[in-house]
Amino acid sequence: MPKVEIDGRQVEVEEGLNVIQAAERLGIEIPHYCYHPGLSIAGNCRMCLVEIDKVPKLQIACNTRVSEGLVVRTQTERVRRARQAVLEFLLVNHPIDCPVCDQAGECKLQDYYMDYDLEPSRVPLEEKVHKGKALDIGPLVMLDQERCILCTRCVRFCDEVTKTGELGLFERGDHVTIDLFPGRRLDNPYSGNVVDICPVGALTSKDFRFRARVWYLQRTPSVCPTCATGCNIDIHHLRGRIYRFRPRYNPDVNTWWMCDEGRLGYRAYQGEQRILEPFRRDAESVLRCDWETVLAEVPRLLREGAEAVVFARATNEEAYLLREIFGKLLGGGNLHGVSWSPENASRDDFLRDADKNPNTRGLAALGVLVPVEALRRALLEGRRDVLFVFGGDLEPVLGPEGLRELRRKTRVLVAADFRGHATLAQADWALPVASFAETDGTFTNRGGRVQRIREAFPPPGNARPGWWVLARIAERLGSPKRFATAEEVFAELAAAEPAFSGMSYATVGERGCPLAAVDR
Repeated sequence: MPKVEIDGRQVEVEEGLNVIQAAERLGIEIPHYCYHPGLSIAGNCRMCLVEIDKVPKLQIACNTRVSEGLVVRTQTERVRRARQAVLEFLLVNHPIDCPVCDQAGECKLQDYYMDYDLEPSRVPLEEKVHKGKALDIGPLVMLDQERCILCTRCVRFCDEVTKTGELGLFERGDHVTIDLFPGRRLDNPYSGNVVDICPVGALTSKDFRFRARVWYLQRTPSVCPTCATGCNIDIHHLRGRIYRFRPRYNPDVNTWWMCDEGRLGYRAYQGEQRILEPFRRDAESVLRCDWETVLAEVPRLLREGAEAVVFARATNEEAYLLREIFGKLLGGGNLHGVSWSPENASRDDFLRDADKNPNTRGLAALGVLVPVEALRRALLEGRRDVLFVFGGDLEPVLGPEGLRELRRKTRVLVAADFRGHATLAQADWALPVASFAETDGTFTNRGGRVQRIREAFPPPGNARPGWWVLARIAERLGSPKRFATAEEVFAELAAAEPAFSGMSYATVGERGCPLAAVDR
């Protein structure tokens, strides 16, 4: 591997990296706009100019590959003057509307101006070239051509990643603009990524515009629960409310991208459909109750002979506790894991999977997953005393009439989920549990990679994390184990289940850990 020197410090890096990437290994940021590691190199912004030994002119770091003995200087006076000149050029026709720009707080134009320029514009506002403002170019994206610095990241994304080619450069000189080709709209399943990679405020999200200032938001790393791919995301939230999902880099899963379906999936996890208190239904009314009552009555009912259904939206920890309860403590082995998705579910060869459950592979690894048709037969044949449904709605699986038939054949129905639906509406006991954003745990994606989800904020009202509810039920049924955290449940799971052997929350880390190959 070549050894290079950057600002007097030496580093050994892999062959093929450019100077920006090599400098990052030393914690040195070389400013740039057009360069993005997931796209081809355009080299048009000129912001990453650096000095290189024995080369008379400044070079762009994005298109300079490292080689043995390369000596680079990134902070000389000559380099700083060049960057200052580039910034002045980029800002010549900029509208300077930072107070009303949604990108404020995460804008590289702002950041680098503060680092390298700090000079007032020599071009009065009235003499600037005016271009299109607030242009509606697609279902998710708005374009402000005056803020654009023509880095072409968005154009290259549409050409190279989605290969849909909606955007291009038009006009000449200082009238050049990014725009749609005639008759086109930016309407592909991954269009929201152009907002993420726009380094300034030219492309903004219709969904997020004017809803929050980014410096107020908190960020929690997690996993998208919209399908089985398990794209890595950051949850941006404030005071228990989710404002957006953004993709998080993971080279083993989604690299830098995520689909629009997943991006907007946060809406399902908040709103009026959330259930906030445990409820008990009798012949005449629905009564609010406390968890002490639930934990006294539900285990007693389960002892009378129960079956359970766990949806593949549950975490590995929750599925494991259900397996312990219904497989060992109740001795019946009558736990059915189900992964249901609509027949017309979206899919493609990139990130979108037709399996709209985040943990189908996890349920399979735990040995509880059954085919949907087998589940229908099991539920609709015969009668039962108690049915416990965790993490989903049986109506899409059985149909409205099937759910009514199931209800007639079931003496007591207990359902636990984070939001209301048809199964909860017919349940004798409704237990509010945390959504994926409100609990710790793990999902196993379609590639068999176990990945962490984290509690971004506490569950609302009197809802509790699903693992907590199941651990307390297990205790009332006689389990000697006392789990205080989801991490302790996972440690127990990893010790008991060969596919998870050797894993812990520490080893799963930020990028996940593959399941061990185990014959089941």
